[in-house]
Order: sequence, then structure tokens, then C-alpha cells
Amino acid sequence: MKKACAVIFGLLLFLLLISAVIALSEKTSLRDKVAVVRIEGPILDSKNAIEEIKGYVKENSVKAIVIRVDSPGGAVAPSQEIYEEIKKAVSSKKVVASMGSVAASGGYYIAAAAPKVFANPGTLTGSIGVIMEIPNIEGLMDKIGVKTEVVKSGRHKDLASMFRKMGGEERQILQDVLDDVHEQFINAVSEARKLPIEDVRALADGRVFTGRRAKELGLVDELGNLEDAIMAAAKLAGIKGEPEVVTKKQKFSIIDMLRGDISGRLNDVIPSIKLKYMLTP
Repeated sequence: MKKACAVIFGLLLFLLLISAVIALSEKTSLRDKVAVVRIEGPILDSKNAIEEIKGYVKENSVKAIVIRVDSPGGAVAPSQEIYEEIKKAVSSKKVVASMGSVAASGGYYIAAAAPKVFANPGTLTGSIGVIMEIPNIEGLMDKIGVKTEVVKSGRHKDLASMFRKMGGEERQILQDVLDDVHEQFINAVSEARKLPIEDVRALADGRVFTGRRAKELGLVDELGNLEDAIMAAAKLAGIKGEPEVVTKKQKFSIIDMLRGDISGRLNDVIPSIKLKYMLTP
């Protein structure tokens, strides 16, 4: 037993030593760096992306940041928060966005914040719009003989309840909310891309575009892959030769579970009423 514990302790010590060596080598590197921040999958939370961007902004050796977006979008508020953080980063670093297979809705919202945006010719992007999906299980409840009793402080407190049909007044309230958030999206794209707001509004009906078509419309600047975006960012930052590229991969772990990170994400996929900048099938 003691021998097994000693072996485990030795392995942990070895791993800590390797981690320390890697961290030290990264910090002591004299080469100018381009950092790649990856935003992949549905956008449910902004915490990790914002922390990563802030960290690279503070790091003197990082001269440019590439925001790599491969996302169909997601919740409105996190998309807006990441957008604002990118705008802040632009004041002190060169920032370029690179689109992967898809950078639609909230994914496009985030990418648009960068002064220079790359897309692949076949990237799916655009989808400038807002959606709210409200399940209605009234029929199911009737079939199984279950009814709900509601006690509320105001007549709209159970707005968009999944246990009954939506009334006309309720629908209009929610439509007004969606229209407001949609207008925020349009304004953000118009400001970031320096496009007339009416031109953006004409494109903001939820349709998607290929990267090539998006370039023609002024929604992106260049056609190219991630490597092209990295080299463009390096050139903008005045880096000569091949830049050193740094990135951080976000992975779930046992520690994440203990901290509650995963449980927080699971709450986001449980059916609920949310505004979304999201491309839907």
C-alpha cells in the first residue's frame, strides 16, 4: 500500500514538474506571439472566452489575437459579452476573426467585433436574427391527466408558460422583446462592419450566406483559413517571420464538475425560455 502511494505521489510530482517547465518556457520565450481564442459549439456562457481574451491582452509577448469561431450561435447575453470584450481588446492588440465551418447568428455577432474578419468560401455565416422557442405540453398534460395550479403576483408573471397556449397579448409582449434584441444585433453589425444600418437590416432576416457571398456583401473582409488569419494578424502586429502561436483548449474535467462548471452548462440545455442568436435546423 505504501509503495503504491509512493508511486502515485511520484507521478503527481513528475506531472507538476513538467507543467512548471512548460509554463516557464512559455513565459520566457522571447518570440512575439499570436494568440488563438477558440469559440466552438453553442455559446452558452462567456466566462472562459472573456478570461482568455483578458489574459492575452495583459501578456506583453502576445502582439495579436485571432478569434477562431466555429459556432452556430447561442444565448444572447453571452454573445454580447464576448463581443464587447473583443471590442475592448482591439484598443490594445491587433485582433482578427477567423470563421470555421459555421459562424452564424451569435457566432457571427462575435466575429463581427474584430476589425478584420476571415471566412472560408464555404463557411456558413450570417443568420442575423433572434429566436425564442417555447415548448407547449398542454396536450400531453391533458392526456396523462395532470393539471397545474398557478398562483402569481401579476397577470404576466407566468408569461409563456409551457402548460397552456399563448395568448395574443403575451405573444405581442414577447415579439416586442425579440424585435428590440434583433435591433441590437443589427446596430452592432452596422457599427462593427461600418455598413449603413438599412443595408444590414435588409440582410437581417435570419438567412445564411456562404463565406464567399458574405464577402461580397461586406459582412467579412477576406477569404482564407485559420493560418491565413494568423499570418494576417502577425503582419498587422509587425511580427517578422513565422509567429509563435499560443492557444488554450477548454476541456471538461473532474475539477470542473467539483467547481460546478458542468452543472451550470447542463442547466443551459434543459428546456427553458431563452433568447437566442442561433442558427436552427
